[in-house]
Amino acid sequence: MASESIRITVLGSGTSVGVPMIGCRCAVCHSEDPRDHRLRPSVHVQYGDRGVLIDTTPDFRYQALRARIERVDAILFTHSHADHVMGLDDVRPFNYRQGGVIPVYGSRETIGSLRLTFRYIFDDRDTESSRPRLVTHVFDGAPIDLFGLPFIPIRLNHGRGTVYGFRFGGAAYLTDHSDIPEESMELLGGLEVLFLDALRHKPHPTHSTVQRSLESVEKLAPRRAFFTHICHDLGHACTEERLPPHVRLAYDGLQLEVGKTAP
Repeated sequence: MASESIRITVLGSGTSVGVPMIGCRCAVCHSEDPRDHRLRPSVHVQYGDRGVLIDTTPDFRYQALRARIERVDAILFTHSHADHVMGLDDVRPFNYRQGGVIPVYGSRETIGSLRLTFRYIFDDRDTESSRPRLVTHVFDGAPIDLFGLPFIPIRLNHGRGTVYGFRFGGAAYLTDHSDIPEESMELLGGLEVLFLDALRHKPHPTHSTVQRSLESVEKLAPRRAFFTHICHDLGHACTEERLPPHVRLAYDGLQLEVGKTAP
């Protein structure tokens, strides 16, 4: 990896229940195509000797082992739904290896939820058990400087709720959204790579569809786009056959390199 580049590893490209879904007999859940096996959505961003994690899914331990992640120097959270946070305890080995605390960033609502859900991590009581060593930070719309690389929070609508994506270097990662507000669209021009939620073809109250995300790609005109947070309605190969050449489905294990500065 070039010193002035960023490597993005897709740790999970699936929806909240993953693919295959428990108990399902559909063709995608029984597919032999490994790209149809989707863990919960997350990416790891590596540049220089630093690693930044976006979300800690319930699958994080396995994702980290599979991707051979060696560093987590900071964690950014898109929001506090279970499929994005419930692997937080599994960052402990990075504390052991790296020493020191890991900074965690989220909206005020997300940080409040994390401190409640994982109260044992953040309280000051002595314990005989190990726990992650974390320090929380609430972000607003200002860029977050992480080891020389700005991460810009991008506000998104998730049904009636608010979540955040992040722009960094030549890429932006927007999972879990039903709509991109106009003021956020203005922050997403000139991208090398854009990740967008595209749950399925059928409309959903809190997630984008393939068609809606294709419309976003047309408006924003990134060089390449990858759809993520994909449910078992979409088979990888047959869906990609109907997409433009510069738009693909993300899949677990996908790695991309982009520049540290926007093109």
